[in-house]
Amino acid sequence: MGRRALEVDKIVMDLILTDDTLLKKKLAKKILDMAYKKGIYPSSIHEFYMARGRGEFEGFTVPAMNLRSMTYDLARAVFRTAKKNNAGAFIFEIAKSEMGYTSQAPVEYTAVILAAAIKEGYQGPVFIQADHCQVNAKKFQETPEKELEALQNMIADSISEGFYNIDIDSSTLVDLSKKDIKQQQKNNYEVCAKLTQLIRRIEPKGITVSVGGEIGEVGHQNSTPEDLRAFMAGYKERLRKGLIGISKISVQTGTSHGGVVKADGSIAEVKLDFGTLNTLSGIAQKEFALGGAVQHGASTLPEEMFHKFPENNTLEVHLATGFQNMMFDSKHFPEDLKKRIYEWLKVNASSERKEGESDEQFFYKARKKALGPFKKDIMGLAQETRDKIAQEIEAKFDFLFKQLGAVNNRQLTDKYISLKRVITRKRQEAPVVHDGEGAD
Repeated sequence: MGRRALEVDKIVMDLILTDDTLLKKKLAKKILDMAYKKGIYPSSIHEFYMARGRGEFEGFTVPAMNLRSMTYDLARAVFRTAKKNNAGAFIFEIAKSEMGYTSQAPVEYTAVILAAAIKEGYQGPVFIQADHCQVNAKKFQETPEKELEALQNMIADSISEGFYNIDIDSSTLVDLSKKDIKQQQKNNYEVCAKLTQLIRRIEPKGITVSVGGEIGEVGHQNSTPEDLRAFMAGYKERLRKGLIGISKISVQTGTSHGGVVKADGSIAEVKLDFGTLNTLSGIAQKEFALGGAVQHGASTLPEEMFHKFPENNTLEVHLATGFQNMMFDSKHFPEDLKKRIYEWLKVNASSERKEGESDEQFFYKARKKALGPFKKDIMGLAQETRDKIAQEIEAKFDFLFKQLGAVNNRQLTDKYISLKRVITRKRQEAPVVHDGEGAD
């Protein structure tokens, strides 16, 4: 193992384990500089998705993976999988809520992903996404300006740290009590347009951040063509003339985040409406020139379902809980640590326990909330232990890439994605972008 590889390990572990925000930023900057020198660039997938919307290629679904824990180890596994499969189109993402309960702020998440790319000798664009930049419906009703300001700050922070892919989730504001479909979607498309305008104002010059919208909240009523058309009509009216809009649309087709867990701890079977997914993706492409439709909450679906996503023209699929489950349930994950986590949950997450829930149901749903408080314990496990867990999950990554057809598409990302180096000269100045040529 070379000196540089060991240096990356040390920097990234120091960054993960420190509570000093300034030190985190300093170490993150060091990793970003190393990444650029190695030909690794945080990038937007926007142009790639626009080409898909124009029908210039098809036949695969882009995996978007939320890494909640062991992020460095699992990101390394993803890059190994990508290299093995000649894949270029895959996304690392983290939701607004996950940033909180996993203690992974944007500055840390980006740096850890880039460090993993350096470690594995990966080169080219790296797509990092803020998933579910979600509006809290209750808070929005009470004080809309305050709720939007908090979301705008989070988006601005994410973009400043190399998240050049932002999923706006204002579908929480859809009001199904209204009879008119456009009125149902009104708050949704107005907020989505407003946040898109913010993104266009603050994105680095030369980079078009990929923005996603959402028409149906995951776990609720399935989306319809009428929903999509009503949302897009209102969105285009509200978006300032001349501005670039969204590149994709998330829809609801029958899944729920994390799956539905039964009393014995097993996951209930899901009836996913692939016909709806196919129809909505086709409308998004043909009528609105978007990349297509996005499916959330898919990682806990049965393995035999995944090949159906590319078969049904799905642009992107979001995968999260399944990887977390594999870590917790691995035979290599120490039992004593799991026991401490579960004891912690009994005290600190007791308010989330619903009446009549079994221990299995409670722990399954609540254990993600322990990932932040136990981050140092998990990352403090022996490297050999983390490697064994990561190897198990790497096999799952490989399976998913193949099932989604997300293989041998590296030449497409090379064709459509321009590598841009973003340099912020001074805090008050806008970021400056240079073409990513001459990387060693």
